[in-house]
Amino acid sequence: MADQTITATEATGEDKNFKRSLGLLDATMIVAGSMIGSGIFIVGADITRNVGSAGWLVAVWLITGFMTITAALSYGELSAMFPKAGGQYVYLKEAYNPLIGFLYGWSFFAVIQTATIAAVGVAFAKFTAYLIPSLSEDLVAIDLGFRQISPAQLLSIVVIILLTWINTKGVKNGKLIQTTFTLTKLVSLFGLIAFGLILAKGDVWTANWTNAWDLQGLARDGSTTEYITTAALGAIAAAMVGSIFSSDAWNNVTFIAGEIKNPARNIGLSLFLGTLIVTIIYVTANIMYTAVLPLQEIASADKDRVAVAASNAIFGNVGTIVIALMIMISTFGCNNGLILAGARVYYTMAKDGLFFKQAGNLNKSAVPERALWVQAIAASLWSLSGNYGQLLDMISFVVVMFYMLTIAGIFILRKTRPDIERPYKAFGYPVLPIIYILMGLAFCILLIIYKPEYTWPGLIIVLAGIPIYFLAVANKKRVA
Repeated sequence: MADQTITATEATGEDKNFKRSLGLLDATMIVAGSMIGSGIFIVGADITRNVGSAGWLVAVWLITGFMTITAALSYGELSAMFPKAGGQYVYLKEAYNPLIGFLYGWSFFAVIQTATIAAVGVAFAKFTAYLIPSLSEDLVAIDLGFRQISPAQLLSIVVIILLTWINTKGVKNGKLIQTTFTLTKLVSLFGLIAFGLILAKGDVWTANWTNAWDLQGLARDGSTTEYITTAALGAIAAAMVGSIFSSDAWNNVTFIAGEIKNPARNIGLSLFLGTLIVTIIYVTANIMYTAVLPLQEIASADKDRVAVAASNAIFGNVGTIVIALMIMISTFGCNNGLILAGARVYYTMAKDGLFFKQAGNLNKSAVPERALWVQAIAASLWSLSGNYGQLLDMISFVVVMFYMLTIAGIFILRKTRPDIERPYKAFGYPVLPIIYILMGLAFCILLIIYKPEYTWPGLIIVLAGIPIYFLAVANKKRVA
């Protein structure tokens, strides 16, 4: 399997299969746009129920933001070393071995990317139903006997297919949608936050922040549960499932490195700028929530739609329409970024003989069309299979686990691959990468102990990739 290792020349060489047509702004918009989907509008309710105070609600987002920016700064070194399509899959393969790289790629296809696309698509459909009630998730469009399919699920699939088709026509089409929709949602979010802080309710703010650091469980009915020390740590970890899911997908820009101009500079810079912008938005948005809504209303928001409640408090009855439009823009743009970037991982795996062979071909527009459609099928099946919460719970643990492995790979590659040029080196090395690994490890261990239901489904999916890998290797040898 050593033949899959990239030489020093190949690592930084030009990838002539793709057209380098994405600049720094485009790359930054892919980072920010892929991160901001529906999570920031929803997960605050569950976080509040876990931590029970305004201070800890904001702290959870600050901790997640610190972890995300730290990881992004570390990935800058890897992206400068391997400025090619495939991103994290390539980093893991080079730092460890092809099996570890494949397990990430398999998990990425099986749940990380495709289930996220589905979750964001369903969220788009749910909020579209505010404007078109006949698309509600509570209605039944198709009854199969063993499963009922809602109009929202069908709309999710339509959006996934539409965006996939657009992206098969060339990266410039996807780039136009991504930049336009991301700039629109950034301006909209900053506007919502500004209005909320300007129209803050003094009595609500005072009540929420008087005992801002009382860590406790807060039920929808207003009852509280005191934590002992270890349970409190578990509650923080459980709360971070939502914030980590909402902050994920920042690494998508590394998957399309083959299409970015001056990737050694622009990928690392876009990772930093994109994650910084989103972290600022997420933290200030939650501060705004505590300025307009009593903590109990945040925790008990209908179907966890905190942003709807906040928008109603700011704009009145028209607030529901305002936030529905914002979330539709946000999730549509988010899914475009996820769809655009994800297929490049399968393309690179196919080139290694570890994915469907046809996924390794580019069409006349220089994009991996077959890989895009395979991804669309998997994401559509996820849309039919479960709800937003179930998808979210499975993803966060697996994602952080692979982030830790990838960042640890920086230490390994500095020893094993000193021959590869490093135009950029991880900021704060070795301190910041070690801090991330320790924080990620604590998060994963606490979930295993206190919320095992958040961990075992994802682990099973990862481990299922082991026999699939060896079958793929055997098939590759047979064909060769």
